[in-house]
Amino acid sequence: MSDPTEAAVRRALVNYINVNPYPRAELEARYGQVWNTEELSTDFDVQGCMAPFVMVRRKSDGKKGTLTFQHNPRFYFDFTED
Repeated sequence: MSDPTEAAVRRALVNYINVNPYPRAELEARYGQVWNTEELSTDFDVQGCMAPFVMVRRKSDGKKGTLTFQHNPRFYFDFTED
């Protein structure tokens, strides 16, 4: 079943995240570990993307989850295991 509000909510979240993107240190203080694109590809296999989220599988243990990302500078953060 499709939720017609989902795209609008995600768009609003993308705008919110990217209007005032945080530097890496601030993201780390708020969310813990943060990855740039190279680090992401080292630690995760990306399964899909629907901004501002990426669905990933962690290489170290095969656990699936999501990360949030901001556009510029591109950082991935807030890993949430499924």
